[in-house]
Amino acid sequence: MKPTRKSPAKSGSAPRKTVAKKTTNDTKKPFVKKEGSKDDSVTARDKRKYIDYKIKVKKGDPLPSFREDNIRLNKYLSNAGVCSRREADVLIETGVVSVNGKIVTELGYKINQGDVVQYDGETINAETKRYVLLNKPKGFITTMDDPRGRKTVMSLVSKACRERIYPVGRLDRETTGLLLFTNDGDLAKKLTHPRYQAVKMYHVELNKSVAKEDLEKLLNGVDLEDGRTKVDKVEYVENGTSKEVGVEIHSGKNRIVRRLFEALGYQVVKLDRVQFGGLTKKDLPRGYYRHLTEQEIAFLKMTK
Repeated sequence: MKPTRKSPAKSGSAPRKTVAKKTTNDTKKPFVKKEGSKDDSVTARDKRKYIDYKIKVKKGDPLPSFREDNIRLNKYLSNAGVCSRREADVLIETGVVSVNGKIVTELGYKINQGDVVQYDGETINAETKRYVLLNKPKGFITTMDDPRGRKTVMSLVSKACRERIYPVGRLDRETTGLLLFTNDGDLAKKLTHPRYQAVKMYHVELNKSVAKEDLEKLLNGVDLEDGRTKVDKVEYVENGTSKEVGVEIHSGKNRIVRRLFEALGYQVVKLDRVQFGGLTKKDLPRGYYRHLTEQEIAFLKMTK
């Protein structure tokens, strides 16, 4: 790993602020450049690469057909984005799922093509699984809708596909960076489950220089109102100021990065999620989204 401007609090690769060539000693993907840098400009040619412009021609794939004679009911519910398969088993046992007008409580029950499945009185359809990655800008809240009329992240991905997708986890209104959307209930459950929390990397800018001893405290754990929490890695950002640090963390607690620094006497000026579950912001300008590749989807599903 290339030497950083300041000594890191813990050895190991970490997010960088500028893109560097990969070497045998540095396999981590670096921080992207700051907003407003020359490389952030988006040309008309670049725009044609993004789904926003392709959507005028194609609005999602057709609904999938059954690839087998029958399919387990819990899998069908999961494919429809209702919930995970385990949660579907609970719904079935509860008696809120019916097939062709008859309540089904048998686990392992299989349905055929053409069967009408209803959950709590509403007919559902199995949809194509969608995985959309957004580089969230400031000023948008992570919710499906807001009664106060504030801007939500759903407005940024409204044209991504015709299927209804949901955010995986959340970013607060002033936080920027990567946010994943999907209708894959199983994967969403896995990425947010306490046992399998996806690794997240943040570029944090504070209101004052960060002391080395405070980086050590973050590694050892900080006591918060909802328990003791520690980060996986933390170090100063290469080519950044002493006010900028990179943080890697598994915890999915609400506003966890901001609360950790506030507990140490700092105020977060800027907070940008630069990696999520191995996904990066490469070639994804602020405010744009893209669909994950098959390789990326497979990687997320294999992550333990």
